[in-house]
Amino acid sequence: MNQQNSNWNRFLEWYCKPDGTDISLDISRMGFEKAWWSSMQIPMANALQQMKELEAGAIANPDEKRMVGHYWLRAPERAPLSELTDSIRANLESIHHFAKDVLEGRLKPTNSERFRKLLLIGIGGSALGPQLLYQALESPPKDGQPASGLETYFIDNTDPDGMGRIFSKLGNAFEETLVLVISKSGGTVETRNGMLETRNVFEHKNLNFTKHAVAVTGEGSLLDKLAKEEQWLKVFPMWDWVGGRTSVTSTVGLLPARLQGIDVDAFLEGARLMDQHTRNREIRQNPAAMLSLMWHHAGAGKGERAMVVLPYRDRLESLARYLQQLVMESIGKEKDLNGNVVEQGLTVYGNKGSTDQHAYIQQLREGRSDFFTTFIEVLEEPVHEPFEVEPGIRSGDFLQGFLLGTLEALTEKKRPSLTLSLERLNAKTLGSLIALYERSVGLYASLIGINAYHQPGVESGKKAAARIVVLKTRLFSILKSEADQSFSVDELALKTGQESDKDLVFNLLESLRINRRIEGSSESDPSRRRYSIVPEK
Repeated sequence: MNQQNSNWNRFLEWYCKPDGTDISLDISRMGFEKAWWSSMQIPMANALQQMKELEAGAIANPDEKRMVGHYWLRAPERAPLSELTDSIRANLESIHHFAKDVLEGRLKPTNSERFRKLLLIGIGGSALGPQLLYQALESPPKDGQPASGLETYFIDNTDPDGMGRIFSKLGNAFEETLVLVISKSGGTVETRNGMLETRNVFEHKNLNFTKHAVAVTGEGSLLDKLAKEEQWLKVFPMWDWVGGRTSVTSTVGLLPARLQGIDVDAFLEGARLMDQHTRNREIRQNPAAMLSLMWHHAGAGKGERAMVVLPYRDRLESLARYLQQLVMESIGKEKDLNGNVVEQGLTVYGNKGSTDQHAYIQQLREGRSDFFTTFIEVLEEPVHEPFEVEPGIRSGDFLQGFLLGTLEALTEKKRPSLTLSLERLNAKTLGSLIALYERSVGLYASLIGINAYHQPGVESGKKAAARIVVLKTRLFSILKSEADQSFSVDELALKTGQESDKDLVFNLLESLRINRRIEGSSESDPSRRRYSIVPEK
């Protein structure tokens, strides 16, 4: 048998297309042997059983004593308790009702005839999912007709410059801007700061922030209490059994999507349909089982290869960032389920094709073989007036050519890759794609024996950041209380008990100096610099 027929036969053997999803998976170029595949059948069967128990309501997060139920969001009847089923359905109906009132002008701001802009304030899963949906599925104005939903802006950091840029873009449109604040705890600092900065702009424009504000938060959280006390327009729930990185099919993703004019019912249907296929115990017909096994094979179950995600469509540019959180926050764990130190992880990076033909494809082909590539293509070209850049050739033909050409180039160098093909990009297929990756993450975590649903590293990072902010405040207070004196880094480190972290003290002082909150000298030797409070005028 010649090589071409062998490649074709291997493609046919390992090609998977779940009925009704418009998505297919090709793993034929991942370089695994049948003997290895056979050896993984029992581990995968165990992983599928664990997933079944998870969906049935097993406590998946022992340290937090909670279930993990994002799968119920698109199939409420599968929730283990009737009250959960009822609350999911009631919340979806509430989302539809609220969004319809906004989009049809029944719910409107005080100083404008209707809401036309949406400002979403969140971070992590509370922003990445909504950003992906908006970029992938928004319908911009066309032929003089307005967009079907609200034009959306995002604040997803505590960077004052970033927030200022968003405020400048909104300009005089604040009076027609709906503000959506998303935070489960209500205490996430980045989101809180974004909300306070936004409120400040509203006040300076003599606008009542509360008549523009909507909260998505946990019951009884700081944000929940504030929104109810101030009588914001609406408060929607965030349930503790939905993690941030898997929240896009909850209110977190559905509410902004519905306000943007996106078909959220089709989005949920796509996710529900993929969930059905990824429960299949027949592994060769289960794309999530196949995908997670490829991750395992590529990195020897230890994440030894990075996952390079290359979506060949501009609308999917945010997909790699979305998958970075979903995969790396779920898989990057110090300990396994038995408490052993394993330092697991699966690094994800990527950008859109064919941009990467001119970026890091050179290294992928000829540099270190420490990765595997996931190509994502969309076959349908939504071009209303086809244009030929060459006789018989459209721009989309070149896009596909770059994808297939890169695929062949990597195969020649025996660099492993797999391909996900979407027949078209719409709300349904995007829902299916997200659900596929959610299930793959859960199955892979089971294969390597770690908990995919907690994030102790994130929490420790938040605590460390809070300590640093406290230290910065203390430094400022010391200088203010002794306004007639100046101090060196050594002296201030001693006063704050940070003798072993003088570089940290120096960085904080320099930030205060550069922003003119304190005065300081600027000798080239940091140990000679002295700092004092800015004199009152």
